[in-house]
Formats: sequence, structure tokens, C-alpha cells
Amino acid sequence: MSRRWLDWAIAAGVAASLVLAGQPATTTGYLLLAASGLALAARRTAPTAVLVATGLLALGYQATGADVPVIAFLFAVYSTMRAGHRIVTLVGSVLMIAALPLAALLSPRDLTTVEAFAQTRDVLQIAWLIAAAAAGEALRQAERRADEAERTKEEAARRRANEERLHIARELHDSLTHQISVIKLQAEVAVHLAQKRGEQVPESLVAIRDAGREAARELRATLEALRDDDKNPPHGLDDVPDLVQRARATGLDAQLTIEGQHKDVPAAVARTAYRIVQESLTNIARHAAAATAKISIDYRPDALLIRVDDDGTAIPSGDPGVGLLGMRERVTALGGSLKAAPRDEGGFTVQAELPVAQP
Repeated sequence: MSRRWLDWAIAAGVAASLVLAGQPATTTGYLLLAASGLALAARRTAPTAVLVATGLLALGYQATGADVPVIAFLFAVYSTMRAGHRIVTLVGSVLMIAALPLAALLSPRDLTTVEAFAQTRDVLQIAWLIAAAAAGEALRQAERRADEAERTKEEAARRRANEERLHIARELHDSLTHQISVIKLQAEVAVHLAQKRGEQVPESLVAIRDAGREAARELRATLEALRDDDKNPPHGLDDVPDLVQRARATGLDAQLTIEGQHKDVPAAVARTAYRIVQESLTNIARHAAAATAKISIDYRPDALLIRVDDDGTAIPSGDPGVGLLGMRERVTALGGSLKAAPRDEGGFTVQAELPVAQP
């Protein structure tokens, strides 16, 4: 808005200068001068149209018999060149140089052809046209170089980020893939041998095997995401029932309740909701010695509420674990809130509220 007002201020100033500097013989002359100046208000949005308009108005003023000041046309030449319309600027300038003497011949003054060309040569010197065009081209090149420098800087930052992601992916692959593969392989071998001998496979062993498989799959998905591979999208809300089912396989009586109208939520919110449930169930299995867990997902118009309660033994600690810290960081990054604390009736509760309203 401020730039628009500046354009109008410049146009009004040029119009006033033209009216004061010109010597029109009629009211029409004053109107032509004022119109040529005011036309410059559109020089940013329609530079070619302004070039044509100021040229025609200058020719019309020349035809009234007065010496035309072509300041507005020079402004138009500058603006058209700055916009990158080189051919249009060149053709318009040549036509203007050729047409001004003809307009002078049509004026009420009795001029010979030589006098008309001599008069218009002083009115519109080629040097002024070249200067206006050169100024527009110089500024256009400067802006282009500035845009190129900014784009180069963004590309360099993006390249550094990609390199860092690849570095993290390599570190995760080197440090975790082998260990997870060993755990998964040993569990699968143990389950296979027990089934081969006809023995009942312990549920804990099956849970370890399934957890190893899931950990390996999630690690692959994470590595592929870091490498910008979209073939295996990360987990979301639709995967929570499978997560709860796996928790039941470990002996935990896990119950899932979904309330509200199911709707699409931002991908980041869906991933965070899954991670909250996953981390909560992991903590219950490792630390709480709980028998039951209740998972609630509530779809609300402007937020997604996730709550996980268990009846285990909650041990208050002033030093939250890495899992809780990770959950809090994820929730905070989305502008949400997280509560993780022992319940009065026993056990532990994790409650998160994630905003889902689109900006």
C-alpha cells in the first residue's frame, strides 16, 4: 500500500512540474500534460501501456503547437526497460523520435520540415533516451543479481541441511541397525525353535520379536525420511490401533477410545499423536508394572486431545526421562501443551492437546 501511494505521489509531482514548465496554448494542452504525468502511477503494474500512453500524449501536446516537455515519456522508458521489455522500449523510442517532427508539422504553426526536425531534436535528445534506458537496465540487472545472490544463499542453506540429514541418517544406520537386527534375528530364531519343538512360545518372546520387527521398520522409515524418500510415510493416527494391539500382545490390558468426528489433521500433528501414544505405552511396559492402560483420542474442532492413563506404580522424579522430554519438545513445537504426572487414584497420566486449526 505504501508503494502505491509513493507511485501516485511521484506521478502527481511530475504532472505538476509539466504543467508549470509547459506553455500550452489551450486548456487541452494543460490536460494532456497533466494526464501524461498522472499516467506514471501505473508504471510498475503496466509499464508498456504507460510507455504508449505518455508517447501519444506527448505527440498530442506537440500537435497543439507548443514545445513538448517529454519528462513523462523518459520516466516511462526507464520503467519499461527496468521491467525487462527491451524490444518494446527500443521500438517505442524510435517511433517517438520519428513521430515528433510529424506532430510538429501538424501543429498550427507554419513550420517547414527542416524547422520541425530541428525543433524536435532539441525537445527529445537521443542522449536522454539512452540515459533513461540505461538507468532502467542497470537497476534491473542489480535487482536480478540481488535475487540470484539470495537464491544462491537459500540453495546453499538447503544443501547444508540435506548434508546434515544424510549425516544423521548414516549415524543412525551405523549405530542402531546392527543392534536391532541382532535382537530381531535372535527373537525370531528362538520363536522358530520353540515352535519346531512343539513348545508353547512365551508371549514375551513373541512381543520381543514383533517389537524388533516394528523397530526395524520404523528405523528404515526414519532413514528414508531423512533421505527424502516418500515410499514409506511415517506413522500417523491410523496406525494407533495397531500400536495398541501390539501392547495387548505383551499382556497389558490396553483399551482405545476414539471420540469426536474423525477428520484429517495436519501430518505433523498425526505423527506427534502417534509418538505420544507409542512413548506412553513404552514407558508403561518398562517402568510402570501396570495391568491396564486407557488410551483416548478426542477429535475437537480446533484441537486433538490425546490421553493415556495406566494403573501402574508412578514414581515421581525431578528428572524426566528422555522419552518425556522428547514428547514435550514435539508438542511445544506444534504450539500445544503436555501434562505428564502421577494420578491421585494411582498410576500415571499423559495428556496432550495439539492445535489442528489451519493458519
